[in-house]
Amino acid sequence: MTRKLCYQLYLSWENDSSIYMDMSLFSKYQYDENAVNQYFDSKQNSSRILFAILKGEKPIGELQLKEINMTSKECTLSIHLQNDTVKDKGYGTRAEQLAIQYAFDVLGMVAVNADTIIKNTRSQHVLEKVGFQFIRQENGFKYYRYER
Repeated sequence: MTRKLCYQLYLSWENDSSIYMDMSLFSKYQYDENAVNQYFDSKQNSSRILFAILKGEKPIGELQLKEINMTSKECTLSIHLQNDTVKDKGYGTRAEQLAIQYAFDVLGMVAVNADTIIKNTRSQHVLEKVGFQFIRQENGFKYYRYER
């Protein structure tokens, strides 16, 4: 992900109510270039890789491998698509498949973790479809793991 792609991604961003456990925190997204800069800068560290999900040359989502631990050889996957126009079309599924491959083949991970809030059944479906195994449910979240 580049800063320019991050700007493009968030210009058409829509918050998704299915990822909010506490709906009092949900609000309509308003583009703010300074906020996008702060967000992008906050993701630049050695324990995280931020990828753009592209449709052609247009960013339609982001995927992160975060909490990368080279000692335990584990990381956590996080994915968000831009808005409903790009959901349920296989883009997230393919991005997750590629990220898992990258985590194992390039980073040398032995496991990739993921979590979703309980009501985000769309995300749970995709995680299970690409091979994540449900581990546990706790404090409003479902936890998943993919091991090679």
